[in-house]
Amino acid sequence: QLQLVESGGGLARPGGSLRLSCAASRLEFGDYAIAWFRQAPGKEREGVSCISRSGESTKYVDSVKGRFTLHREKAKKTVFLQMNSLKPEDTATYYCAAYTIVHPDLCMILPRTRDYDFWGQGTQVTVSS
Repeated sequence: QLQLVESGGGLARPGGSLRLSCAASRLEFGDYAIAWFRQAPGKEREGVSCISRSGESTKYVDSVKGRFTLHREKAKKTVFLQMNSLKPEDTATYYCAAYTIVHPDLCMILPRTRDYDFWGQGTQVTVSS
């Protein structure tokens, strides 16, 4: 079973940066596209971005486009979410999730949590002055 572990969360000031990591425990990591979600208190979990199996394709929701960047390091079996120009509204618990997809260069932010095969435990991001 694939295990995902997020890290890198913490406190940042508005305009600051954080880099989140999603590390996988199994060699089959390459079989999965990865998506990042976030959930703020009292709000529904929302998809933020995804990266394809190959790492060549990424997608971002409008609220983070131009500020967040995904990168996949296959040798480390890790996906990194670089978050720049952080805003207070980015405050949330961030989760990575994995799902199988045949095409190596496609990813989609699947809307339903049950569409994902594996989830991490989450890492807290707080943006405050």
